[in-house]
Amino acid sequence: MRLGSFAAALAGVALSALAAFAQQPIKPAVVYDKGGKFDKSFNEGVFIGADRFRKETGVEFRDFEPANDAQIEQALRRFARDGHSPIIAVGFSQATALKKVAAEFPDLKFTIIDMVVELPNVQSIVFKEHEGSYLVGLLGAMASKTNKVGFVGGMDIPLIRRFACGYVQGVKAAKPDAEIFQNMTGATPAAWADPVKGGELAKSQIDRGADVVYHAAGGTGIGVLRAVADAGKLGIGVDSNQNGLHPGKVLTSMLKRVDVAAYNSFKAAFEGSWKPGTSVLGLKEDGVDWALDEHNKALITPEMKAAADKARADIISGAIKVHDYMSDQKCTM
Repeated sequence: MRLGSFAAALAGVALSALAAFAQQPIKPAVVYDKGGKFDKSFNEGVFIGADRFRKETGVEFRDFEPANDAQIEQALRRFARDGHSPIIAVGFSQATALKKVAAEFPDLKFTIIDMVVELPNVQSIVFKEHEGSYLVGLLGAMASKTNKVGFVGGMDIPLIRRFACGYVQGVKAAKPDAEIFQNMTGATPAAWADPVKGGELAKSQIDRGADVVYHAAGGTGIGVLRAVADAGKLGIGVDSNQNGLHPGKVLTSMLKRVDVAAYNSFKAAFEGSWKPGTSVLGLKEDGVDWALDEHNKALITPEMKAAADKARADIISGAIKVHDYMSDQKCTM
């Protein structure tokens, strides 16, 4: 085949693929938070949910990994101009850009995770991270031999303080005299993607006696879990199930079901049942939980599981009230 004919054939294939994509019942898209699609945590959870939808329906989706805030608005607008809908905006930091773009394209559907945007074509999904953090705090305290545990957050914002406060309450429920060390990685979005600093913070907590360290730090948390495993201590993962990153060295993971949020958004649009408004997902709604699998089952004693199961039921029933830091910007535990 001549070079020109080959190029023409390739162009034809590309056009056919684009035509097939355009003929899909919906044209979904995702704009990830800064930190990368494969951060083994928050962003990757969204990807897993979107990819599950693709595998089940055969409907392809487009996605984009922004390097800065300016690229977020550009990506949202570009996807909207190309007729993509629903478009998932991942993370609270996309709220300002989403408000602008969604208002410009009122006939398209948008979903934002971790923030509320009140527009008639926007679906907002937020989570009760404090409830899941309480459970892993309870487990962390029960597993600790030193009576000292740690927490490493990513960007210092109220949302991450919510994780920390729930964790502290869970720790104190198991061991009222336990000592909890807390560090935030930084005050800018770069705090989500600094595994080196995450590891350094974890090491400093271990040096002070912590033998269990929970992270809520996105990609930075990969460094936390690595440092804890290297020191022979126990880490606690977040968002996605991170138990398998260091089998036997990750006590559990606080599951924040952003995968379900992404999957449900696409599936509802596909089925014609997508609705705007705000959804708040906690333990009752299976929006948060803790992970138990082959990688950590040897670390969780029957007593620990029973305590976590009881606490879970009590939180759902209202017998245990887990304080929400974001309700008053306070944590008095």
